[in-house]
Amino acid sequence: MNHKPDSASTGTVTVSRHFSATPEQVFDAWLDPDAVGSWLFASPDGVMKRVELDPQVGGHFVISEQRGDALAEHFGEFLQIDRPHRLVFGYNMDREDKLTVVTVEIVATEDGCQLTLSHDMDPKWAHMIDLARAGWTTILEGLATVVQSKPLE
Repeated sequence: MNHKPDSASTGTVTVSRHFSATPEQVFDAWLDPDAVGSWLFASPDGVMKRVELDPQVGGHFVISEQRGDALAEHFGEFLQIDRPHRLVFGYNMDREDKLTVVTVEIVATEDGCQLTLSHDMDPKWAHMIDLARAGWTTILEGLATVVQSKPLE
């Protein structure tokens, strides 16, 4: 995967969520293959088939889920890893397309942390911004289920 993120975009999807977990717990769930397989790009009726993560700058990931007769594949590359504050990765569902950039920022609060996710959409997907926002919101709900089931460290 040698595609660079596409800097030209027509819109950015931004979603935020509070977590009753430490910034480290929330951040680490993004880079743990066992955790990722249960929430990132996971759908209620899908069956996770493949989770491969190389969690280092320049490392790649592949997450594949069987959804009925279709295999939904998600490809990406880690661009910035600043534990537990910031994670930036390029992402797409087609190996041939340029990667779009997703930025995850985590700030500690008195009772856990606040996560803000921004996804710079590729221009050809501009008509999907509302669907993407709903998708990321659902993904963060899944992340909350994973990290909030563990006690605060």
